[in-house]
Amino acid sequence: MLMTAKRDADDVPAQRRATMAGTTFKTAGVSKTWTFFDGDWHEGNAPIMGARTHAAWLGSMVFDGARAFEGVAPDLDLHCARVNNSAMSFLLKPTVSVDAWLGLATDGRKRFEKHAELYIRPMYWAETGAPGGVRHDPDSTRWCLCIYEAPIPKPTGGAITLSPFRRPTAECAPVEAKAGCLYPNNARALIEAMQRGFDNCLMRDMLGNVAELGTANVFMAKDGVVLTPAANGTFLNGITRQRIIKLLRDDGATVVEKTMSYADFQDADEIFSSGNYSKVSPVIRIDDRELQPGPFYRKARELYWAFAHR
Repeated sequence: MLMTAKRDADDVPAQRRATMAGTTFKTAGVSKTWTFFDGDWHEGNAPIMGARTHAAWLGSMVFDGARAFEGVAPDLDLHCARVNNSAMSFLLKPTVSVDAWLGLATDGRKRFEKHAELYIRPMYWAETGAPGGVRHDPDSTRWCLCIYEAPIPKPTGGAITLSPFRRPTAECAPVEAKAGCLYPNNARALIEAMQRGFDNCLMRDMLGNVAELGTANVFMAKDGVVLTPAANGTFLNGITRQRIIKLLRDDGATVVEKTMSYADFQDADEIFSSGNYSKVSPVIRIDDRELQPGPFYRKARELYWAFAHR
Protein backbone atom coordinates (compact mmCIF):
# COMPACT_ATOMS: atom_id res chain seq x y z
CA MET A 1 0.00 0.00 0.00
CA LEU A 2 2.78 2.44 0.92
CA MET A 3 4.72 1.62 -2.23
CA THR A 4 1.59 2.17 -4.33
CA ALA A 5 0.91 5.52 -2.68
CA LYS A 6 4.48 6.65 -3.31
CA ARG A 7 4.30 5.60 -6.96
CA ASP A 8 1.00 7.44 -7.39
CA ALA A 9 2.45 10.60 -5.81
CA ASP A 10 5.48 10.46 -8.11
CA ASP A 11 3.13 10.47 -11.09
CA VAL A 12 1.43 13.70 -9.97
CA PRO A 13 2.76 16.91 -11.60
CA ALA A 14 4.77 19.16 -9.29
CA GLN A 15 2.18 21.95 -9.25
CA ARG A 16 -0.54 19.52 -8.19
CA ARG A 17 1.68 17.90 -5.54
CA ALA A 18 2.17 21.37 -4.10
CA THR A 19 -1.54 21.40 -3.18
CA MET A 20 -1.86 17.84 -1.88
CA ALA A 21 -1.04 18.74 1.73
CA GLY A 22 -3.78 21.34 1.76
CA THR A 23 -1.54 24.31 0.93
CA THR A 24 -1.37 25.91 -2.50
CA PHE A 25 1.86 27.55 -3.60
CA LYS A 26 3.71 28.19 -6.83
CA THR A 27 6.63 25.94 -7.71
CA ALA A 28 9.44 27.89 -9.32
CA GLY A 29 10.81 26.70 -12.61
CA VAL A 30 14.39 25.44 -12.48
CA SER A 31 16.79 26.42 -15.24
CA LYS A 32 19.38 23.96 -16.55
CA THR A 33 21.30 22.86 -13.46
CA TRP A 34 24.13 20.51 -12.53
CA THR A 35 25.20 19.80 -8.95
CA PHE A 36 28.28 17.93 -7.76
CA PHE A 37 27.26 16.13 -4.57
CA ASP A 38 28.43 12.93 -2.88
CA GLY A 39 31.11 12.30 -5.49
CA ASP A 40 29.15 12.71 -8.71
CA TRP A 41 27.30 15.18 -10.93
CA HIS A 42 23.49 15.24 -10.74
CA GLU A 43 21.25 16.98 -13.25
CA GLY A 44 18.36 19.19 -12.16
CA ASN A 45 17.33 20.33 -8.69
CA ALA A 46 19.18 17.59 -6.82
CA PRO A 47 17.97 16.93 -3.24
CA ILE A 48 20.85 17.50 -0.83
CA MET A 49 19.08 17.78 2.56
CA GLY A 50 16.47 15.95 4.57
CA ALA A 51 13.91 17.17 7.06
CA ARG A 52 16.33 16.40 9.91
CA THR A 53 19.30 18.18 8.30
CA HIS A 54 20.43 20.88 10.73
CA ALA A 55 20.88 23.48 7.97
CA ALA A 56 17.37 22.89 6.63
CA TRP A 57 15.65 24.06 9.81
CA LEU A 58 18.30 26.00 11.72
CA GLY A 59 20.19 27.75 8.94
CA SER A 60 23.72 26.40 9.46
CA MET A 61 24.76 26.99 5.85
CA VAL A 62 27.22 29.18 3.97
CA PHE A 63 27.64 29.63 0.25
CA ASP A 64 29.21 31.82 -2.36
CA GLY A 65 28.27 32.88 -5.84
CA ALA A 66 30.54 33.35 -8.83
CA ARG A 67 29.59 34.16 -12.40
CA ALA A 68 30.51 32.69 -15.76
CA PHE A 69 29.48 34.55 -18.90
CA GLU A 70 30.80 35.04 -22.42
CA GLY A 71 33.27 32.24 -21.78
CA VAL A 72 34.92 33.87 -18.72
CA ALA A 73 34.57 33.50 -14.95
CA PRO A 74 36.13 36.59 -13.31
CA ASP A 75 37.49 36.25 -9.77
CA LEU A 76 36.30 32.66 -9.48
CA ASP A 77 39.31 31.85 -7.28
CA LEU A 78 38.36 34.61 -4.83
CA HIS A 79 34.81 33.32 -4.55
CA CYS A 80 36.07 29.79 -3.89
CA ALA A 81 38.44 31.09 -1.22
CA ARG A 82 35.66 33.12 0.38
CA VAL A 83 33.30 30.18 0.79
CA ASN A 84 36.03 28.39 2.74
CA ASN A 85 36.61 31.48 4.88
CA SER A 86 32.85 31.78 5.46
CA ALA A 87 32.73 28.16 6.58
CA MET A 88 35.50 28.70 9.11
CA SER A 89 33.92 31.86 10.50
CA PHE A 90 30.62 29.98 10.83
CA LEU A 91 32.41 27.17 12.67
CA LEU A 92 31.91 24.68 9.88
CA LYS A 93 34.79 22.61 8.52
CA PRO A 94 35.78 23.48 4.92
CA THR A 95 37.03 20.26 3.38
CA VAL A 96 37.42 21.33 -0.27
CA SER A 97 40.56 23.18 -1.32
CA VAL A 98 40.34 26.23 -3.56
CA ASP A 99 42.06 24.27 -6.33
CA ALA A 100 39.52 21.46 -5.97
CA TRP A 101 36.62 23.94 -6.19
CA LEU A 102 38.18 25.45 -9.31
CA GLY A 103 38.64 22.05 -10.91
CA LEU A 104 35.05 21.07 -10.26
CA ALA A 105 33.79 24.41 -11.57
CA THR A 106 35.80 23.95 -14.76
CA ASP A 107 34.40 20.45 -15.20
CA GLY A 108 30.86 21.59 -14.46
CA ARG A 109 30.94 24.47 -16.92
CA LYS A 110 31.60 21.97 -19.72
CA ARG A 111 28.05 20.71 -19.23
CA PHE A 112 26.67 24.02 -20.53
CA GLU A 113 27.03 26.00 -23.73
CA LYS A 114 30.39 27.79 -23.92
CA HIS A 115 28.97 31.30 -23.55
CA ALA A 116 26.09 30.46 -21.21
CA GLU A 117 25.47 32.89 -18.36
CA LEU A 118 25.91 30.80 -15.24
CA TYR A 119 25.73 31.13 -11.48
CA ILE A 120 28.40 29.03 -9.72
CA ARG A 121 27.46 28.29 -6.10
CA PRO A 122 29.73 26.32 -3.75
CA MET A 123 28.04 25.48 -0.43
CA TYR A 124 28.83 24.04 3.00
CA TRP A 125 26.28 23.08 5.63
CA ALA A 126 25.90 21.15 8.87
CA GLU A 127 24.07 17.86 8.64
CA THR A 128 23.56 17.26 12.36
CA GLY A 129 23.63 19.10 15.66
CA ALA A 130 23.65 18.52 19.37
CA PRO A 131 20.61 16.97 21.06
CA GLY A 132 18.03 19.68 21.40
CA GLY A 133 19.00 21.24 18.12
CA VAL A 134 20.57 24.66 18.22
CA ARG A 135 24.30 23.86 18.13
CA HIS A 136 25.50 22.41 14.85
CA ASP A 137 28.22 19.75 14.70
CA PRO A 138 31.23 20.99 12.67
CA ASP A 139 32.28 17.38 12.05
CA SER A 140 29.02 16.82 10.17
CA THR A 141 29.89 19.44 7.52
CA ARG A 142 28.80 18.49 4.00
CA TRP A 143 29.22 20.33 0.71
CA CYS A 144 28.15 20.61 -2.89
CA LEU A 145 28.81 22.72 -5.97
CA CYS A 146 25.71 23.86 -7.84
CA ILE A 147 25.98 25.46 -11.29
CA TYR A 148 22.95 26.72 -13.17
CA GLU A 149 21.88 28.97 -16.01
CA ALA A 150 21.00 32.46 -14.78
CA PRO A 151 20.98 35.28 -17.34
CA ILE A 152 22.65 38.47 -16.13
CA PRO A 153 19.90 41.09 -15.74
CA LYS A 154 19.94 43.84 -18.34
CA PRO A 155 21.25 47.14 -16.90
CA THR A 156 17.99 48.99 -17.39
CA GLY A 157 18.13 50.52 -13.92
CA GLY A 158 15.78 50.46 -10.99
CA ALA A 159 14.09 52.62 -8.37
CA ILE A 160 15.23 52.60 -4.74
CA THR A 161 14.04 53.93 -1.40
CA LEU A 162 15.03 53.72 2.27
CA SER A 163 14.22 50.51 4.12
CA PRO A 164 12.99 50.58 7.72
CA PHE A 165 14.94 47.36 8.30
CA ARG A 166 18.62 47.43 9.25
CA ARG A 167 21.71 45.31 8.89
CA PRO A 168 22.90 43.47 12.02
CA THR A 169 26.26 43.89 13.71
CA ALA A 170 28.83 41.19 14.44
CA GLU A 171 27.43 40.92 17.96
CA CYS A 172 24.04 39.93 16.52
CA ALA A 173 24.79 37.75 13.50
CA PRO A 174 27.66 36.10 11.54
CA VAL A 175 28.04 39.11 9.24
CA GLU A 176 31.60 38.20 8.28
CA ALA A 177 30.29 35.10 6.46
CA LYS A 178 28.19 34.78 3.33
CA ALA A 179 25.62 32.83 5.30
CA GLY A 180 22.12 31.88 4.27
CA CYS A 181 20.69 32.90 7.64
CA LEU A 182 21.47 36.57 6.89
CA TYR A 183 19.32 36.78 3.78
CA PRO A 184 15.76 36.61 5.17
CA ASN A 185 16.34 40.05 6.71
CA ASN A 186 17.28 41.46 3.30
CA ALA A 187 14.34 39.62 1.75
CA ARG A 188 11.80 41.28 4.03
CA ALA A 189 13.41 44.65 3.27
CA LEU A 190 13.03 44.01 -0.45
CA ILE A 191 9.44 42.80 -0.13
CA GLU A 192 8.49 45.87 1.90
CA ALA A 193 10.11 48.21 -0.65
CA MET A 194 8.48 46.44 -3.59
CA GLN A 195 5.10 46.74 -1.93
CA ARG A 196 5.67 50.50 -2.06
CA GLY A 197 6.53 50.42 -5.78
CA PHE A 198 10.34 50.26 -5.67
CA ASP A 199 12.77 47.72 -7.10
CA ASN A 200 15.32 47.78 -4.29
CA CYS A 201 16.18 49.62 -1.09
CA LEU A 202 19.05 51.10 0.84
CA MET A 203 19.58 49.45 4.20
CA ARG A 204 21.27 51.14 7.14
CA ASP A 205 23.41 49.74 9.93
CA MET A 206 22.35 49.96 13.57
CA LEU A 207 23.83 53.46 13.87
CA GLY A 208 21.74 54.75 10.97
CA ASN A 209 24.50 54.85 8.34
CA VAL A 210 23.85 53.47 4.86
CA ALA A 211 25.34 50.00 4.49
CA GLU A 212 24.19 48.47 1.20
CA LEU A 213 21.26 47.76 -1.08
CA GLY A 214 19.03 44.82 -0.37
CA THR A 215 20.81 42.77 -3.05
CA ALA A 216 24.14 44.48 -3.73
CA ASN A 217 26.78 46.95 -2.65
CA VAL A 218 26.14 50.56 -3.58
CA PHE A 219 28.10 53.50 -5.03
CA MET A 220 27.22 57.11 -5.73
CA ALA A 221 29.00 60.06 -7.32
CA LYS A 222 28.94 63.72 -6.36
CA ASP A 223 30.94 66.59 -7.87
CA GLY A 224 33.28 64.25 -9.75
CA VAL A 225 34.05 61.93 -6.81
CA VAL A 226 32.82 58.34 -6.39
CA LEU A 227 31.71 57.46 -2.87
CA THR A 228 30.70 54.18 -1.26
CA PRO A 229 29.88 53.16 2.32
CA ALA A 230 32.96 52.09 4.24
CA ALA A 231 33.05 48.36 4.94
CA ASN A 232 32.36 48.46 8.68
CA GLY A 233 31.52 44.81 9.34
CA THR A 234 27.75 45.16 9.00
CA PHE A 235 27.61 44.06 5.35
CA LEU A 236 29.61 41.87 3.03
CA ASN A 237 32.57 43.66 1.46
CA GLY A 238 31.80 42.21 -1.95
CA ILE A 239 34.40 40.81 -4.30
CA THR A 240 32.85 42.74 -7.19
CA ARG A 241 32.75 45.87 -4.96
CA GLN A 242 36.47 45.58 -4.26
CA ARG A 243 37.18 44.97 -7.94
CA ILE A 244 35.19 48.04 -9.05
CA ILE A 245 36.98 50.26 -6.51
CA LYS A 246 40.39 49.11 -7.77
CA LEU A 247 39.47 49.41 -11.45
CA LEU A 248 38.14 52.95 -11.05
CA ARG A 249 41.14 54.06 -8.99
CA ASP A 250 43.58 52.53 -11.46
CA ASP A 251 41.75 54.45 -14.18
CA GLY A 252 42.32 57.72 -12.32
CA ALA A 253 38.99 58.20 -10.54
CA THR A 254 38.82 59.31 -6.93
CA VAL A 255 36.94 56.70 -4.93
CA VAL A 256 36.25 57.42 -1.26
CA GLU A 257 35.01 54.86 1.26
CA LYS A 258 33.29 56.69 4.11
CA THR A 259 30.39 56.80 6.53
CA MET A 260 27.35 57.88 4.55
CA SER A 261 23.79 58.98 5.28
CA TYR A 262 20.62 58.49 3.29
CA ALA A 263 20.63 62.24 2.62
CA ASP A 264 23.96 61.79 0.79
CA PHE A 265 22.29 59.42 -1.65
CA GLN A 266 19.24 61.65 -2.05
CA ASP A 267 21.61 64.40 -3.19
CA ALA A 268 23.78 62.22 -5.47
CA ASP A 269 24.61 63.05 -9.08
CA GLU A 270 24.38 59.34 -9.90
CA ILE A 271 23.95 56.02 -8.07
CA PHE A 272 24.93 52.52 -9.17
CA SER A 273 25.33 49.08 -7.66
CA SER A 274 27.89 46.30 -7.80
CA GLY A 275 27.18 42.68 -7.09
CA ASN A 276 27.98 39.28 -8.43
CA TYR A 277 24.52 38.50 -9.75
CA SER A 278 23.94 41.68 -11.79
CA LYS A 279 27.55 42.93 -11.83
CA VAL A 280 27.22 46.73 -12.38
CA SER A 281 23.79 48.35 -12.66
CA PRO A 282 22.49 51.93 -12.57
CA VAL A 283 19.85 53.40 -10.27
CA ILE A 284 17.39 55.59 -12.19
CA ARG A 285 15.21 56.81 -9.32
CA ILE A 286 15.55 57.40 -5.59
CA ASP A 287 12.18 58.01 -3.95
CA ASP A 288 10.49 60.48 -6.35
CA ARG A 289 13.71 61.90 -7.81
CA GLU A 290 14.66 60.73 -11.30
CA LEU A 291 18.30 59.94 -12.11
CA GLN A 292 20.20 59.08 -15.27
CA PRO A 293 22.89 56.41 -15.69
CA GLY A 294 26.01 58.49 -15.19
CA PRO A 295 29.59 58.55 -16.49
CA PHE A 296 31.05 56.73 -13.48
CA TYR A 297 28.51 53.93 -13.81
CA ARG A 298 29.30 53.58 -17.52
CA LYS A 299 33.05 53.64 -16.84
CA ALA A 300 32.77 51.07 -14.04
CA ARG A 301 30.80 48.67 -16.25
CA GLU A 302 33.19 49.17 -19.17
CA LEU A 303 36.24 48.59 -16.98
CA TYR A 304 34.74 45.50 -15.37
CA TRP A 305 33.89 43.87 -18.69
CA ALA A 306 37.39 44.59 -19.98
CA PHE A 307 38.91 43.11 -16.81
CA ALA A 308 36.72 40.01 -17.00
CA HIS A 309 37.91 39.24 -20.54
CA ARG A 310 41.59 39.80 -19.91
